[in-house]
Amino acid sequence: MKKYVFATNNAHKLEEVKDILGDKIELLSMKDINCQTDIPETADTLAGNALIKARYIYENYHMDCFADDTGLEVEALNGAPGVYSARYAGDAHNSEANMKKLLQDLEGVENRKAQFRTVFALIIDGKEHLFEGIVKGEIVKARKGTSGFGYDPIFVPEGYTQTFAEMGNAEKNKISHRAKATQKLCKFLKSI
Repeated sequence: MKKYVFATNNAHKLEEVKDILGDKIELLSMKDINCQTDIPETADTLAGNALIKARYIYENYHMDCFADDTGLEVEALNGAPGVYSARYAGDAHNSEANMKKLLQDLEGVENRKAQFRTVFALIIDGKEHLFEGIVKGEIVKARKGTSGFGYDPIFVPEGYTQTFAEMGNAEKNKISHRAKATQKLCKFLKSI
């Protein structure tokens, strides 16, 4: 079975991707390869940040790997918070503070259209590949649900009435932005 490192310190993301991949490949975390580095995300695009993380692992650990970056893009805010989604309310990566700030920024705004976008950067034998997944939806006015993480309690995907946090991980992982990007990644890995 082929091994890949998923360059993330986010346990929620790791579990989500493991659930989506199933037993198709062996997925190692940064902890599994004893990488304690908090790789800085200094790019101004999701693809750029994903590539920074994947390149760091490939160059320093010489293992095939992939990394992702995800952003919530709100139409009325010209795509914000976007690449700054995790630190929208400051560098603390505080989901509660981020949601509170976003809801405040949208107070009185009728257009609540948004999309989650994930970009994976995969490096195999030094070759780089990008995979994108998007799920469109809208921002609700109050938090609903307790599962998931990040902005899940305030995002309702198109065609649904529940937030990601209300649907639970099994349902979310079938339709999410990360699921779509992961499926593209899997399809590619199976084709090589």
